[in-house]
Amino acid sequence: MVNYNAVHADDSADHFIGQPPPKKRTSPWIRIGLPVLVAILVIVGAVLGGVLGSRAARDNNNSSSSSSSGSDGDTAPSDPSAVASVKNDIGLFPTSSNTEFSIPLYPSTTNGAAFSTPTVNSQLAWPKDTFAPSSPAPTSVREDRPRLFAPKQKWDALPDFIKQDPYMKSWDKTIQDYANSLLDQGPVAYYMDGDSGILDISREVKQRVKALSYTYRMTTDTKFVDRVYLELQSAAGNSEGSTFTETDRWNSAHFLDTAEMAMAFGIAYDWLHDVWTDDQKTTIRAAINDHALTYGVDALNNNAWWTQNIRGNWNCVCNAGLTVASLAIIDEDDAGHASALLGLTIDNAKQNCAMAVSSDGTWAETPNYWYFGTMGHAEMANALITATGSDYELMTVNPDFKKTGEFHMHVYGATSMFEYGDHGPNKFSSTANSIMFYGDYYNIPQYSLFQRDRWDAAEPWAMFWYNPGLTGAYWDGKEVDGFFDDDLDQWVAMRSSWTDQNAVYVGMKAGSLQGHQTHNDLDVGDFVLDAMGTRWAGEFGSGDYLSTDYFASQAQDAVRWTYYRKETQGQNTLVIGGNNQLVTATPKILNKGSSGTKQGSSTVMPWEGTAFWVVDMTSAYDATSVKRGVRMFNNRRQVLIQDEVNSSAGVQWTMHTNATVSTDGTKATLERDGKTLQMEILSPSGASFTTTPSTGGDKDQPNPGITTVMITLDAGSNDIQVLFSPQWGSDVELKTPKSVALDDWSLDSHDS
Repeated sequence: MVNYNAVHADDSADHFIGQPPPKKRTSPWIRIGLPVLVAILVIVGAVLGGVLGSRAARDNNNSSSSSSSGSDGDTAPSDPSAVASVKNDIGLFPTSSNTEFSIPLYPSTTNGAAFSTPTVNSQLAWPKDTFAPSSPAPTSVREDRPRLFAPKQKWDALPDFIKQDPYMKSWDKTIQDYANSLLDQGPVAYYMDGDSGILDISREVKQRVKALSYTYRMTTDTKFVDRVYLELQSAAGNSEGSTFTETDRWNSAHFLDTAEMAMAFGIAYDWLHDVWTDDQKTTIRAAINDHALTYGVDALNNNAWWTQNIRGNWNCVCNAGLTVASLAIIDEDDAGHASALLGLTIDNAKQNCAMAVSSDGTWAETPNYWYFGTMGHAEMANALITATGSDYELMTVNPDFKKTGEFHMHVYGATSMFEYGDHGPNKFSSTANSIMFYGDYYNIPQYSLFQRDRWDAAEPWAMFWYNPGLTGAYWDGKEVDGFFDDDLDQWVAMRSSWTDQNAVYVGMKAGSLQGHQTHNDLDVGDFVLDAMGTRWAGEFGSGDYLSTDYFASQAQDAVRWTYYRKETQGQNTLVIGGNNQLVTATPKILNKGSSGTKQGSSTVMPWEGTAFWVVDMTSAYDATSVKRGVRMFNNRRQVLIQDEVNSSAGVQWTMHTNATVSTDGTKATLERDGKTLQMEILSPSGASFTTTPSTGGDKDQPNPGITTVMITLDAGSNDIQVLFSPQWGSDVELKTPKSVALDDWSLDSHDS
């Protein structure tokens, strides 16, 4: 077992950010049985995503039925010194993590002093920034440095907060360990990788610059400054022996590359401003202007594609990089590009980036692209606030933006994410720490408390976006079910616990098949399923981004839909007549319900209540009627998926798993990680399970170890009921639900 505290605090630096595997876009890295312990900051753009699930590190007594619908134990002390003492005595809430996706493991206990209602003790929180101009302007910046992300008074207060908060202490050590590990390494190597150019390179440079610059400011050891400059010289093409000589060195044709590198240079220029020599400042400013800002002015003035109705990560990242770099040098920029850009990027981001969150909080692209987009948005807003005193409504122009932390929390299952659609490339420094910033800004402490336990929290933004005055547990009083109803998205998440990896989690989606920046799949009705620390039904995630016409179109005849991982056949849903779903689909949620079960302060599963969700998927098919429903059953110990189909073509029910599968007519037995789940066809009579390797077509990349479980039915009216029963043990009674038409589902419709 890998100790979670060690990963975050006491282990070697390569747990913070080990060298990622070589980037091979045409043969992506496959996460099969490979623990994500090589990196706390690198979330690799994996190709098999949640199909893999996570292995449980412990074996809780799953028969426990103790209720924890309310807080137990004593209330948390209000005295600041007592709160700090309790936090240090308890340390980090998670005890360990050994899963492929490093989901935190919590002790099976109730401690009212810690696992209590989330709140903020203002006496332990950050001091208020004294920079508060009465009439903020984007081009009017504070005089003191650093001006970006954390002003000097925050840096000055940081050492004391590190002493009193165990999370900040662990993050600080992890960051500094990583920075020290870089001292003996050379700068990031430059090479062009197809159309994506130097995106991974830019993001890794940014990641390194953040850690090295942070460590200098905490230690005042100039060897870290020298190491930053080595990285910058290489990135700017100024280092001795540089062979990457393109004039457009930061690859503005793929502007994400340019923006991420601009962000890196802006951070370095600002955070180390007091130690750069005049010549170094001149060199860094020249690189920012020559390789980024000049291209940025041209892009925004000439309506580059990413500036026009792009409600997603591209707009956020590009505008953020240009904004941060501009804020860093604006008062020393003789070229005038910084001032010009600050008159363009903010309004453009408000019209596009800020609108990428739907009315229900869902990110308009995919759960993984949420990382890139929200990180850019948070960085841009935070930099504007600290440098100029205002976010210029970037945080409020979309009144639903504050809900996006809830989206992220619910899209995380018991073992891993509900990773529908594309993953994206290597994330490097794009972590989920944006919800720490949102949690503090919107006063939603659950966001920060959730993220601080995650494996990707340990990076410099956490040191300033996390509020050290936070106390309590994010799960205390939190409903276990989440319904997301925006027509663009339409999805549901149901679970039996927030804190137990052995919990049952089922996510299912519908929503539009267009409008997701061509990162979606043809996947109305798609689902994932966790239980007993394993993902039984999972997602492929990305295909090969360099495949022919992968992003060219989302029309019905698009080449994208001929790749197995993107077509309907490659999803956990229904295939009718062997055809893809219709891209014009407009699914409709027919019914939903939840018992309103909330987790209390206890980390033990309550095993109570139910939830269900029913969607009309007819518009996705050439069929008379297609409906799908999912419900928790038997106090959330079992799951039922039911389909009612009337079609003139044959129907295939499909599910993908990397468990070992054996079938016997109406039953399929799945085994993985020493655990067993049984699937049973309750209807129609005479139907049976079959299996096939998930190979895809001749032009598809391989999907090793993945099996497709299928039910094949003739045309006509079919009522398909599949019951999922984790084999908890002899002390848990498994039940068979009665048959109820989807139109008649209710909270008590399946009660015996």
